Amino acid sequence: MDLRKEHVSVLLPINSSDSTAGIGSRKSLRRHWNQLSRFQKNLIYIVSVGVCIFLFFLIPYDDAASRQLKPEQPLEHIQIAPFKDRHENLGQLHLAEAQQERSDKRNLRSTESIAFEEPKLQDDNFGNDNRVMERRNIIDEPPVANDGNGNQAPPEAVNLRSDPSGQPKEIVDNAENVLEENRHPEGVKDFKGPTNERQRAVVDAFLHSWKGYKEYAWGHDNLKPISMSYSDWFGLGLTIVDGLDTMYIMDLQAEFDESRNWVEQYLRFDVNRDVNLFEVTIRVLGGLLSAYHLSGDKMFLDKALDLGQRLLPCFDSPSGIPYSDVNIDTMKAHPPKWSPDSSTSEVTTIQLEFRDLSRSTLNPVFETAASKVNVKVHELEKNEGLVPIFINANTGQFRNFATISLGARADSYYEYLLKQWLQTGRKNDDFLIDDYQTAIRGVINQLVRTTPKEKHLYIGELIGGKTFKPKMDHLTCYLPGTLLLGYKNGMPKSHLKLATDLLETCYQTYMKQPTQLAPEISYFNLNGESEYDIYVKTNDAHNLLRPEFVESLYYFYAITGNKTYQDMGWTIFEAFNKYTKVKNGYTSIGNVKNQLNTRPRDMMESFWLGETLKYFYLLFSDDRSEIDLDKYVFNTEAHPLPIRQE
Repeated sequence: MDLRKEHVSVLLPINSSDSTAGIGSRKSLRRHWNQLSRFQKNLIYIVSVGVCIFLFFLIPYDDAASRQLKPEQPLEHIQIAPFKDRHENLGQLHLAEAQQERSDKRNLRSTESIAFEEPKLQDDNFGNDNRVMERRNIIDEPPVANDGNGNQAPPEAVNLRSDPSGQPKEIVDNAENVLEENRHPEGVKDFKGPTNERQRAVVDAFLHSWKGYKEYAWGHDNLKPISMSYSDWFGLGLTIVDGLDTMYIMDLQAEFDESRNWVEQYLRFDVNRDVNLFEVTIRVLGGLLSAYHLSGDKMFLDKALDLGQRLLPCFDSPSGIPYSDVNIDTMKAHPPKWSPDSSTSEVTTIQLEFRDLSRSTLNPVFETAASKVNVKVHELEKNEGLVPIFINANTGQFRNFATISLGARADSYYEYLLKQWLQTGRKNDDFLIDDYQTAIRGVINQLVRTTPKEKHLYIGELIGGKTFKPKMDHLTCYLPGTLLLGYKNGMPKSHLKLATDLLETCYQTYMKQPTQLAPEISYFNLNGESEYDIYVKTNDAHNLLRPEFVESLYYFYAITGNKTYQDMGWTIFEAFNKYTKVKNGYTSIGNVKNQLNTRPRDMMESFWLGETLKYFYLLFSDDRSEIDLDKYVFNTEAHPLPIRQE
C-alpha cells in the first residue's frame, strides 16, 4: 500500500481473535492520521461536530424549558381538590400551619434567649394603625431601626435596602399579638357559576377568548387573535394571572386549575427584564393576591411575596416617590426612559396591593413604603385637591404646568383615595378621605361642564393646569361607579348627582356611535364649535375592549339593584360580540365610527379577561352581592381584596 496517497485506510480485524491484529489496526489508524494534511484533519473535525449537533437536536427530550417554549403541548394538571372541598378545608389548614409556624418560632426565640421589641407600624397620619406584623429574613426587608437607647425608631428611619455587604438583615419574628385571621384568608369564597342566559353568554365569551389564548399565546402576555400569535410586554403571562380570579368567580374549575399549574411551575420573577411598577402591581401582584384570598391557595401568596420584594427598590428614590420601572432580576429601579417623571396615577395606585401584601404576609415593609407615598403626595400643593398628571421621583414635586385630568395618568389617584379608606375600615381621622372629598369638590368646581344642546354633563381637562379643554377619556368613566361607592359609604349627595349624570354621558358615548362602542376619547361641544354635542376625532376613534364604563354599571346595579343598568350593559356586550369577536378571540378595533370598517387592531389585552368580562359577569348576576362590597374592595384592575376592619 502506498502511504503517500491522500486517503485514509482503516484496517479492522475481521473474524479474528488474535489480539495482535487489533493492536496493528490501531497503529495503522494513528499512522494514517498523522499523514493527513491539516486541511483534511480540519474537514474531519467539522464533519464530526456537525454530526454531533445534528444528533443532539434529533434526539427527543423533555424538560420544563421545552414545555414552556411549546404552548401547544398541554400542560400536566396538578391535582387539586374540587372547589367546594377546598373551601371547607383550606382555611383550617392554613390556620393550623400558621399556629405551628408561630409555635416553632417561639421555641426558637426561647432557646436563644433573645428578646425583641414588637415591631409596629406607627404613624399618626394613618389613623393610629398600630398593627403588629411578622418580620422575615428577606434581603429587601428593612431592619427594625433603633434610636440607640433600645427603643424602636419610627418607620421613616428604616431603609428599604439590604446592608452594604449585600447580606440580608436578620429580622426575627415576634408576633405575640398578631391577629390570627391575618395569617390565612378571610374566608374562601364559594361561587356557583352562571345562573342565567346573560351570564352564560359572558362565560362563553371568556371561553372563546381563552381557547384562542391557549392555542396561540399560552404563557405570553397578550393574544394577537387575527395573526394567531402573541405579544409580550413583561413576559409574565399577564392574561393568565389577570384572569385567575375571573375564572374562579365564573366557577371555571378546569381553566383555573390549569392556570394555577402554570403559575406554580412557570411564573418566575428572577428574569433579567424591566417592568413597570404600576402595571405589574395592579395586574400581577393584584391578581395573585386576589386568587389567594378567593381560593385560599397559599402558593399564590408565596408568588406575590417574591414579586413584592423585587418591586421594593422602586421606593429607594431621593424623595420616596417611587421610580416607575425596575429590573426584577437585578432589582435596580429607574425613571422611564423617555422622561424623568412618573405618572401621578402610577405612584398612587399601588397602595391597595402593597398594604394587602403586608397584612397577608405579616410583613410591614410593603405597606410602610407605599403609605409614605400617600403622605408625600398629601403634603404637596394642589389645585383644590386636583393633581397634575406627572410627578418627579427625584424631587418629589409635581411637574410645573402639567395637565390636570381625570383620565390617563391621573385617574386612579382619586379612585385609590376612597378605596384605601374603605380597605382600612373607614377611619374618621384619615387624611385620604379628606383629600378625596376635596378633590371631588375641585372636579365639580373646575372640570365639570354641560353641553349647550343636549345638556350632557362631562369632565374636561385643564391644559397647563389652567386652560379648560372639553376632552374626556373613556378611562374617566370609572368615576361614576367610584362616586356611587363613596356615596354608599357616607359621601355627600353632590357625589350621587355627579355620578348619575356622568354615567348617562358615558352611556351616550357608546350609543352615539354606529357600532355602539365608545371611542378612546370623546370631545364635547363647548361653545358651539361643533354641530354635535359629542364628537370623535379620527385618531381617537379606537376601542381597546376597556372595562371602565362596565365597571360603573356594575356598581350602580350592585348598590341600587336597578336592572336598567343590566340592560344598558347587555346592549354594550352585544356590540362587543358583533364588532370585536373574531375566530380566535376578541380584538381591539381602530374605528368605532364605521360599522363596515372597524379596522381590527389584532390585540386582546389582558384586562379583557381580568376586568371587562368579570364586570359583565357580575353585572348580569341574579345575586347583586356575589362580591360583597362591604367585605371586598376592587383594585383598579378589578381584583377583589378583603376589607380590613382594623
